[in-house]
Amino acid sequence: MKKLFRFFTGYKKQMILAPSFKFLETIVDIIIPLLVANMIDIGVKNYDIRYISIWGIVVVVLNIVGIVSAVICAKLTSRVCSGVSYDIRKDMYAHINTLSHAELDKFGTATLNNRLTHDVNRIESALGMFLRTVMRTPFLIIGSTIMAMIIDIKLSMLFLVVAPLILIAVFVILKKTEPLYDRTQKDLDRVSEITRENLQGARVIRAFNKQEYEERRFERASLKLKKSAVKVVSVSTLLNPITSTIINFAIIAVMWFGGLQVNIGGLTQGQIIAFVNYLTQISTALVSFANLIIAFIKAFNCAGRINEVFDTKTSVVETNHDFLDIQENPAVPKIEFQNVSFKYSDSASYAFKNLSFTAFPGQTIGIIGGTGSGKSSIIYLVPRFYDAVEGQVYVDGINVKDYPLTQLRQKIGIVPQKAVLFKGTLKDNLRWRKADATIEEMKKAVKISQSQEFVKDLPEKYDYKVQAGGKNFSGGQRQRLTIARALVGNPEILILDDSASALDFATDANLRKSIKENINSTVILVSQRANTVKNSDIIIVLDNGRVVGQGKHDELLKTCDVYKEIYMSQTK
Repeated sequence: MKKLFRFFTGYKKQMILAPSFKFLETIVDIIIPLLVANMIDIGVKNYDIRYISIWGIVVVVLNIVGIVSAVICAKLTSRVCSGVSYDIRKDMYAHINTLSHAELDKFGTATLNNRLTHDVNRIESALGMFLRTVMRTPFLIIGSTIMAMIIDIKLSMLFLVVAPLILIAVFVILKKTEPLYDRTQKDLDRVSEITRENLQGARVIRAFNKQEYEERRFERASLKLKKSAVKVVSVSTLLNPITSTIINFAIIAVMWFGGLQVNIGGLTQGQIIAFVNYLTQISTALVSFANLIIAFIKAFNCAGRINEVFDTKTSVVETNHDFLDIQENPAVPKIEFQNVSFKYSDSASYAFKNLSFTAFPGQTIGIIGGTGSGKSSIIYLVPRFYDAVEGQVYVDGINVKDYPLTQLRQKIGIVPQKAVLFKGTLKDNLRWRKADATIEEMKKAVKISQSQEFVKDLPEKYDYKVQAGGKNFSGGQRQRLTIARALVGNPEILILDDSASALDFATDANLRKSIKENINSTVILVSQRANTVKNSDIIIVLDNGRVVGQGKHDELLKTCDVYKEIYMSQTK
């Protein structure tokens, strides 16, 4: 939690004023029972209406002061809590965006989402409870104890018995619940993960009639979360009944021994009522203190999860933040791999090993191989989504590690395997690479990507509303629009990661022809179709992470059995 204190510094004034107003409310709460006791012992006993009226007005005024103080405290507390949670989320989201794909793979989307929302909410809740009780609880306990001792020193000794009993109950319950909160958080992450997976894959689940299977999987995860939650709630909710029982027995003792004192004239009826009020206030304060500790246990657990994200450093370190002055030189390779090997952090085997190739400006590199052969892993190294384990990757003759990430990725237009569009207008989506792109530039990109035939029929053309994920377009249309998005702004390097898998062969051929004729980018084509890559200047053939062939189409048919097998299996 201490690591998150930096987010509190901007709210020092409110964090001082909020407890101060709560302190004022506490003083009012301590004074009122004594005034009420006097009203009973003097005013009611002597039938003095004037005395009762005067002090009744004083009690009302004090109550108003207490209510106003409580409202001001609540408002200031709200500002602090909402501000701190906003700052944590903002910085945490910004930090997540600095992490490489390796760190994002390690955490997973579901747990990051929970840490950004649920865990920050827990910290916000604990902070609010702290500001409301940090002054009230100790002063209410101390003040009520002092006032009780003023009334009767012997009877107040009862507090020395009650307070330790309540504290023991609090300690035992907290000791039991602390590990349960951590388990509940992990179970919640699992439920979130399954929920997200099922909602995203709803079409696939229904296509394979897997609704019942997924329902059972979700039910098992939910049941595990339910058991964890029930267990932690079952233990934590024992606190209130246990403390209430202790207090009720204490009140009975006060009424018993206090009644004996009233009979012999040692105490008045008003003093007994005041004594009971102070006892109730102390018990309430102790329960509030216990709830604060429970809230802090939850918050500490959540703070640890949040700090785990903040403490995670990207494996892709940006050593240079100054843009490089690069002069275009046709003799310098646009992309060059020198003995590059790569494996994922959680994998013992390499995705590919000892890959070397050179792509000059305007050339097309084709990468082909079976599923899981490492095709996509190669292209992830060019924009530095990951760093090579061995060897070097160069763009324009400069090691990609020497580039500012912004400058490097501005050179690249990438179309991922999964075509994703974002909620907004079509125009908004097409301007992702170039925010000030003109309509003419967008029309050109749409034409090259073979999207013109359906874009011209959209009701509002480029102002057409795109649903989240592009669900109001077909798979082939989404792929073509993501290609258009990558083409806007004329990238120096165009990476197409199996981005024509949903297109028919004629559209795929027209797309490749249009790209060849209309742009001068260096193109990397990743595909499982031999026809897609066969006209490339260089074709790299992969098989289980090994480079088994490299060259042009005709020579690979003669020298590479894997390529020949792929080609022959896809053609007559």
